[in-house]
Amino acid sequence: MPLRRLIETQPPVPPQGMDDAAWVDVIQKMDEVYSQLVTDEIELEKKNAELEQSQQFIFSVLSAMSDVLVVCDAHGLIEETNAAFCELVGRTDQQLRGTSLDDLLADDASVAAARAVMGNRSPTRRGESIELNLRGAQGDSVPVDANCTPRYAASQRRVGTVLVARPTAEIRRAYQELRTAHEALKRTQQQLLHSEKMASLGRLVAGVAHELNNPISFVLGNVHALSRYSERLQTYLQAVHEGVGPAELETLRNKLRVPHILSDLPSLLEGTIEGAQRTADIVNGLKRFSAVDTETRQEVDLNKVVDRSVLWVSKGAPRDLQLHWQPGATCLVKGNPGQLQQVVMNLLQNALDAMAEQPRAADRAPTLSIAIDETPTHFLLRVDDNGPGIADTNLSRIFDPFFTTKPVGKGTGLGLSISYGIVEQHGGVLSAHNLPTGGARFEVSLPRVG
Repeated sequence: MPLRRLIETQPPVPPQGMDDAAWVDVIQKMDEVYSQLVTDEIELEKKNAELEQSQQFIFSVLSAMSDVLVVCDAHGLIEETNAAFCELVGRTDQQLRGTSLDDLLADDASVAAARAVMGNRSPTRRGESIELNLRGAQGDSVPVDANCTPRYAASQRRVGTVLVARPTAEIRRAYQELRTAHEALKRTQQQLLHSEKMASLGRLVAGVAHELNNPISFVLGNVHALSRYSERLQTYLQAVHEGVGPAELETLRNKLRVPHILSDLPSLLEGTIEGAQRTADIVNGLKRFSAVDTETRQEVDLNKVVDRSVLWVSKGAPRDLQLHWQPGATCLVKGNPGQLQQVVMNLLQNALDAMAEQPRAADRAPTLSIAIDETPTHFLLRVDDNGPGIADTNLSRIFDPFFTTKPVGKGTGLGLSISYGIVEQHGGVLSAHNLPTGGARFEVSLPRVG
């Protein structure tokens, strides 16, 4: 029976020699003591409820952890685990308590690594990361990446170690899948870049064929002339070997025009070699441009890249095109020649397409201006046109993949996007804006060599 009820139901008889006032004072003191006891009991019950809630919260957190948790004492004996660890090793929490962590490791290397960490006399508060192989529920080896943190008592004495680990098999598999996907993406990107390059080359076939036709025709003409000269010289040499008289030889010599042949041969051979070399240069340029690009970088003169691009692109340009380009001093940058030429050709072709879209005015011929400026650290290649310019709504999207303002079948929307990526890979910047006088300017900024 509670103390208060006992006092109320059984009032004590005042002791002899104590008056009523003293007895009332005693009763009041007892009532105060009882009230304090009741208050303390309520507070204690409240603290117990809060403690139980805290324990339940900690238990729920430990149970919800996907990472495994093991708390060991100073001797490596397990004091606490979580549900993830129990599930991983196939044992209950009761079975694990008091078990040595060594018994749950799958190999000697893991045992040695765990002992080294737990035996470290000067550990850091952040702990150490080690790789361990745990013995799984099926007896298999489960690799984990563990962070081992020292545990201290209130006296700052180390009393154990806390291991928080994450199985790495899934991470490694995910990393491998990500790496495979990344490699596939790189291959696709390379194929896409090469396809766009071939599309650009396809648009230039007519011009390149015409450019090849000139030196080849020159070489063929020279070879035919050499063939005729060879027949005449053979006739003359045969007469010499047959012992024909000097008068007849002189007559035959003049008839076959041997002196003219001998004087013409050096220039004929020189022209043939020059034409063949020109053909070889064009073919080599096509091979470099059409070849699948590698990651190799070399010193490239921007003037030569622009020269070759202008030569090819201009063959398919309108006849009234006014093209302003004057090579200057050597402009060396570090890069891939084929990729840089693809950028320049894309910019030139893009400018020609833009000018072709607007109505042709009688007093306004299509004009393309190319120039290279320099700063202490960069070369700036500018391509200006007098076309309609770029709509303000398209300026922020012009380098997006597959974005194009051309009709269906006239463009893929990849040229400028690929060019932007190539310039970026070369440590440069490709930008575009409208000119105050009309038209657009594309500017390529590339780091200079030296």
